[in-house]
Amino acid sequence: LPKPAPPRVLDSTIRLAEIARQSGRAVDAVNELWPLLARLEARIADGRTERDVLLLLTQARVAFGTSLGHVLPEERLATAARWTGRAVRIAQHLDDSALIAQPLRMHGNELRKAGHLGAAVTRLQHAVDLSANGPERGAALILLARAAGEYGDPDTFDQAITRARHLLDSTDQRTILFNPFSLREVQLRGLLSTGRATDAISLADPQPADSAQVAPQWRIIERVTAAEVLIAGGDTDAAAQTLDVAIAAAHVHRLPHQI
Repeated sequence: LPKPAPPRVLDSTIRLAEIARQSGRAVDAVNELWPLLARLEARIADGRTERDVLLLLTQARVAFGTSLGHVLPEERLATAARWTGRAVRIAQHLDDSALIAQPLRMHGNELRKAGHLGAAVTRLQHAVDLSANGPERGAALILLARAAGEYGDPDTFDQAITRARHLLDSTDQRTILFNPFSLREVQLRGLLSTGRATDAISLADPQPADSAQVAPQWRIIERVTAAEVLIAGGDTDAAAQTLDVAIAAAHVHRLPHQI
């Protein structure tokens, strides 16, 4: 029988899959992660419960569930949430608050996408509290703001946006979630969701200047949100053009769920 791959090789595979997902190649990430995940699950089934194996399985389940969340149709998004939820359970078993924050954050976001908004807000509030540093807390706050906006909770939404902006102003660190582009998109969508379309229209930018360095999925999401703001402002022609851009990008990057 072949020897099991060493942890560093498995860790590198997970990291490469995450890079693929963040660059808009979520299908490739799923294809890379599934055989690795099956091997790790088999190790656990054989009684291999060393901490390094459990840590790798936590990372793999989060990465796999998050990647599925980019490619599955809406009616199957609960599958993605189940995988991230399984990662949270391992992290809780390891009893490490710093470790729990990241899978909890991604699980909350997958719950939101699957329509479980109240549960998503609760998980994301907990993730904010457990986050160990500014960028991690900022990412959790941005996802919390999105969930609270969709849930119709303007107070939680406003508080999360304010705290995320303060964190952005206090550090130069940026991540795929924790950046001004993502914050602006989430704020626009949340304002629309909480009945403040006029405020959203006043903040809208026809073509954000900082979009070049943003992951493809976020550029697509932002264009959809921008179109919704244009519709709220009565400019349906510009909204149609903006949606054409979003649809074309989703086709190129194989990200239909962003539409």
